[in-house]
Amino acid sequence: MSSAVPFCVPPLTDGVPEAVTKVLDGRWFTTGPDTAAFEQEFADLIGAAHVVAVSSCTSALELSLRAMDLPPQSPVLTPSLTFCGAINAILHAGHRPVLVDIDEETLVPSPETVAAAAARVKPAAMVTQNQAGYPVDVPALAEAAGLDRSRVVEDTAHGPGAARGGAPVGSASQAACFSFYATKNMPIGEGGAVATRDEEFADRVRAMRLHGMSKDSWRRYLPGGSWRYDVKAIGLKANMTDVQATIGRAQIRSLPGWQKAREELVARYDEALAGVPGVVLPQRRSLDGVTHAWHLYQVRVPDRDAVGDEMREAGVGTSVHFIPANQLSAYRQLLGEEECGALPVTDRVAEELLSLPLYPGLTADDQDRVVTALTEALRTRA
Repeated sequence: MSSAVPFCVPPLTDGVPEAVTKVLDGRWFTTGPDTAAFEQEFADLIGAAHVVAVSSCTSALELSLRAMDLPPQSPVLTPSLTFCGAINAILHAGHRPVLVDIDEETLVPSPETVAAAAARVKPAAMVTQNQAGYPVDVPALAEAAGLDRSRVVEDTAHGPGAARGGAPVGSASQAACFSFYATKNMPIGEGGAVATRDEEFADRVRAMRLHGMSKDSWRRYLPGGSWRYDVKAIGLKANMTDVQATIGRAQIRSLPGWQKAREELVARYDEALAGVPGVVLPQRRSLDGVTHAWHLYQVRVPDRDAVGDEMREAGVGTSVHFIPANQLSAYRQLLGEEECGALPVTDRVAEELLSLPLYPGLTADDQDRVVTALTEALRTRA
């Protein structure tokens, strides 16, 4: 039975079917002119010098690490409270994840937890993560890790829309990796992108997204083009198609309005849940100078799994972000019990996190039903 209030309903802007039909009628389905146009329009949106569209945020993370040309098995810092794809990207790039604990309020690593991890293993690079849409302080974390900012990959799958000090996330990054997955703030269905200030870095990622070839099909078959190409670095098959890109070009126009809707829904949740016994609301004290993207509205509750079950029975969908990497079998086997056993805040907080429905089409009645279901589930545990 589907939930009466689903956890997520992706928004779809006007004109998407027509845009897709136009691409199909043009008979160029793979990476081509719409992908290039989407890259420029997304770069303009976030103020980035260069954007390379790829198949997913996971591939964006892996390609960014590969483009740094680190020695094999380099230690790479990463929060444990992240999606498993981010850990896999480090492993697939040939490196070793070093897990970092989080700050209880922001749910992301702090300079103190990063410094503690860096004291344990000297890192060669770091992957940060903007949990729920909270933009981390990259310069502060890089300094704590003893790394130049050119060795920081930002996992901004929970943006875009976030900013720090007035600068949009990705506008001044070496590698900011975005997701356009179906549940994300700007959904395409699948897809991702790398935003960078570095033209040479962008060129490396662009080549490696298609096996490392120096020319993609569009450039080889343009009038005057040549079939000849070179492979200077080993890459992946991780390109975005023009069908995806044209959906993105349509959706991008609605993103500012969708972000505004998310802010209003968050304010309404804050007001409705304030004072409900047993619930800890998302942090506010660290938002000075910060624009939160509000991809997720995460509360902390006791007996989280049972609360989620009761809300589902009441017709409300919820989710959990994330199961920490140090609690997952494959990583425990690969990284060892010692590496996975020193994350006390992550382990404690992750047992309490519950993500409530948050999407632009969520109505006031839907939200009231979410609040009622959560309040009732907590009342039985008071």
